[in-house]
Amino acid sequence: MSMDLDAPVPFAAQEQINATILCCNCGAPIDGTTSAGALCQDCVRTTVDISEGIQREAGLHTCKDCERWLLPPTSWVSAALESKELLALCLRKLRGLSKVRIIDASFIWTEPHSKRIKVKITIQQEAFQGSSTIIQQGFVVEYVVSSLQCPDCQKSFTPNTWRAAVQVRQKVPHKRTFLYLEQLILRHRAHQDTVNIKEAKDGIDFYYSQRSHAEKMVEFLSSVAPVKVKKASELISMDIHTSTKSYKFTYSVELIPICKDDLVALPIKLARSIGNISPLALCHRVGTAVNLLDPNTLQTAEVPTGTYWRSPFRNLADVTQLVEFIVMDIEPVGRSNGRFHLAEATVARASDLGSNDQTYFTRTHLGGVLHVGDSVMGYHLTGTNFNDSNFEAIEASSQYGSTIPDVILVKKHYTRKKNKTRNWRVKRMALEHEEEALHSAAAENRKQEQERERLEADFEMFLRDVEEDQELRGTIELYKARKAREQNAGGMEMDEDSDDDGVPKINMDELLDDFDELNMNDE
Repeated sequence: MSMDLDAPVPFAAQEQINATILCCNCGAPIDGTTSAGALCQDCVRTTVDISEGIQREAGLHTCKDCERWLLPPTSWVSAALESKELLALCLRKLRGLSKVRIIDASFIWTEPHSKRIKVKITIQQEAFQGSSTIIQQGFVVEYVVSSLQCPDCQKSFTPNTWRAAVQVRQKVPHKRTFLYLEQLILRHRAHQDTVNIKEAKDGIDFYYSQRSHAEKMVEFLSSVAPVKVKKASELISMDIHTSTKSYKFTYSVELIPICKDDLVALPIKLARSIGNISPLALCHRVGTAVNLLDPNTLQTAEVPTGTYWRSPFRNLADVTQLVEFIVMDIEPVGRSNGRFHLAEATVARASDLGSNDQTYFTRTHLGGVLHVGDSVMGYHLTGTNFNDSNFEAIEASSQYGSTIPDVILVKKHYTRKKNKTRNWRVKRMALEHEEEALHSAAAENRKQEQERERLEADFEMFLRDVEEDQELRGTIELYKARKAREQNAGGMEMDEDSDDDGVPKINMDELLDDFDELNMNDE
């Protein structure tokens, strides 16, 4: 009798080949080809510990002053108790956790004063290498919280509280530019990384704990205003063993001394290079460049930042030198340029009415808003002496000397009721004032009173510019006043004062409701 060794084995015979063994722990029969270390699945779950090698205790460091947590090696992060950020920090602290799969992690409540944080972690892993048995286990890790002062708080107890400073300066007799710049900073949240903001003479100082934050502020200022930047550094300390040095960086940002509504006298060569505009012009807007307007022809020109600093010039007069005039007669010419309309006007000084009949003839760009009897603010050039070489060159020029007008009108003047409350307001930054040593308390009180009155006048002038210039208020954020919010919420209409007819007003649709911003004071 012979057998064919190459013949296929029946399926029933294959099942008999699989070996059955007994569990070495409990004696239960198991499949020997798939068993994990000769243990049944129940014994594997009870005897194999997949969390072996993972810490059960760890430490956390927190700063009591700023309530931040240490993220090794040198980072400090803000995280509230039982938050996702703190949970992620706790999981990073455990060694061996990267070798297993995390299924769940949650905090276990502990006493707030116990300086202990407990986290329950659930993990999964194969019982043995190459085994198909998956084990899921949960365990508790206890963290001991220790106090450690962060480097930033350490600096607060030393004179070196900041690492970089941005000094913004503009040498003009008013604060209108800084009030507008403040609103731009608030709108774009460019001040959120500052350590301190201090008001100084002719400007504002911004202090930062990192150099990169100061450079970011410098870039923002360069993108919204024509500036010139200078950088300086000061050595604070040096380690002679490692050659490690610590510096303080100061960025000096100088704004051009030209503001909106200023009268300027350009160098004749510069005026010809930017479109042959009249050298005697008005500044009608300051953005990333200086925008000029010739009120006699409505011609406009733009002086870029680089061009200005190569050929700098100062203003002949600013808004503090404006004189009130009364329009006696006005006739449109028919020429216009955007919102400017050319007209010929006869005006008289408001202070001369009733004393003499002196009138002045001029051409103005305000033909679209002025009517007979209106008040208008302008510069009175007749009999005025300007100590400016550019203006003297214009007077001596045969081309421009005979075209200097007696009066240059700037903007319409609106009569407002005193102490009139507005239905809107703007937010202000919290500034620290620079202290100066004065000889007596009386002199200090007198100077503080004068400074307060000047700041109030500048702020009122800025608010009027916002009301009158729609293009200006489109770049800043305006908020509803408390009275306007209450009336709007109750469905009441705003009461309009008949004495302020004709005064520009801001619609409620242009105002915002959010008042919960941090580090801001409402005005």
